Amino acid sequence: MKHLIPIMIILLMVSTSFVGVGNQVEELMVDNVEIPQPVQTYTSGPMDSPWPMKCHDTHHTSRSPYSTSHIDGLEKWRRCNIEFGHGGVSGGPVIDNEGFIFYGDKDENIYALYPNGTMKWVYETFMWITSSPAIAEDGTLYVTSWDKYIYALNSTNGKLKWRLNALDGIIYSSPAIGLDGTIYFGTVRNSNKGDIIAINPNGTIKWYFETGNRIYSHPAIGDDGTIYVGSDDSYLYAMNPNSTIKWKFKTGHHIKAPPSIADDGTIYIPSYDDYLYAIHPNGTLKWKFPDVGAATNPSIGEDGTIYLSHYDTFHAINPNGTLKWTYDLEGNRHIDSSSCAISSDGTIYVGVNIGEAGGGEILALNPDGSERWRKKISNDFCDSSPCIGEDGTVYIGSEGNTGGYLHAFGPVESNGPPLKPTITGKSVIDRRTEYAYRFIAIDPDNNPISFYIDWGDGNEGWTSERASGEHCYFEHEWWRKGNYTIRCKAKDVMGEESEWAYLSLTVPKSHKNPLWWLNNLLDRFPLLQRLLEVLIR
Repeated sequence: MKHLIPIMIILLMVSTSFVGVGNQVEELMVDNVEIPQPVQTYTSGPMDSPWPMKCHDTHHTSRSPYSTSHIDGLEKWRRCNIEFGHGGVSGGPVIDNEGFIFYGDKDENIYALYPNGTMKWVYETFMWITSSPAIAEDGTLYVTSWDKYIYALNSTNGKLKWRLNALDGIIYSSPAIGLDGTIYFGTVRNSNKGDIIAINPNGTIKWYFETGNRIYSHPAIGDDGTIYVGSDDSYLYAMNPNSTIKWKFKTGHHIKAPPSIADDGTIYIPSYDDYLYAIHPNGTLKWKFPDVGAATNPSIGEDGTIYLSHYDTFHAINPNGTLKWTYDLEGNRHIDSSSCAISSDGTIYVGVNIGEAGGGEILALNPDGSERWRKKISNDFCDSSPCIGEDGTVYIGSEGNTGGYLHAFGPVESNGPPLKPTITGKSVIDRRTEYAYRFIAIDPDNNPISFYIDWGDGNEGWTSERASGEHCYFEHEWWRKGNYTIRCKAKDVMGEESEWAYLSLTVPKSHKNPLWWLNNLLDRFPLLQRLLEVLIR
């Protein structure tokens, strides 16, 4: 729900007018933006790659064909995006057929990374990106943004092919690519309306259909080309590829999650009325299961088991609508919008939040619902949906209190120690005043690193893990005058340590402070100083 607050603020700031929806578009003016008439047929569907779009495929199964049986929770690299401004990776990454990783960030950028976590290119938009990209067979990367545009980029070099204003609607929805190359997504408009939009690969609008409320849901596409998408008007819409409505199914509340499609054509959709619905391809109810409504995708295992979260619990539902097992997240943990990923060995991966901005974790569950491993990866949130690479590497994004991260979990083939850190900060300081010092360490293998910091006054210890090359700020205060030396070393996730780095500083005696006599007294009687520290803290 925390994502909806900024959306509401933005929606109150914009106003538009709309005409003529639900029909094939010929030529239309919307807010002085001309929508050209489609002129040709296309045949570029989604890329045949390890993870080409949101929830892996057009059916939104979130099921990978690759095993992760060798993945044991080791984070082999972590990419930090804070040099481009505060943000967070809440959408899921995707992977092309060469192993390159693509994702958007709340810092308003689209990133392309090499498999080792180094940057290939970056492209700047104008507002948050909280959706997952989609990759077409011809290498075009489609990305939607809160700036009301869909972008088509050359995935090789990040060059813009085209961008299109989506009828002036903010786009939270991730694009899905049909077999004929048509791109589908939903929008959020200020008038409590939303549009299901179909785009030709040349950047022209093919058609659009207005629903009764906003669309945060991500479209799924059936084998016959039917497009399924939920709306805040409580309906699941089934649209024919020619823009006509096939049917719509009413639930008891908002639908924000992506629908998914089983091998037999059954459509699964959770609603905010706390039910998971199973719907026949003709739009009639098959069954519904209580207490599992959510904003996350009902992922589908190889045996047809449906996996999805319900805030502080995670469930496995049999295809006949009976409960298989429930996993209690415990410890004030919950899942907001992370749709799980399933490996071919049946391991389930999902992002978990701790309290309100208390941290984020990646959780790995066995097919029987027992915990395999978990790791805290953020000091803020983990709303990203994970994905799985061809070698079994598991990728997931997170949001820290300084910026966005992308994490990669998998085996490390070779490893060297981090380089000696650098320490930057003031060399002459006042007593009893906190100062921030910057620590940077580069790991040649891009492994996450932690710092051992000795402040020179008896306070020392290891920090939490940070990204290689990240600008890390830690604060400290000194209580006594004198000369001090800060020393620091870095350690990577494999246990390799760097050389020590040093920074000297001075805490001079100063009578400008009206309490200088108290400072002198404390200098003469250290036990009194310690007692005062305890009383103050």
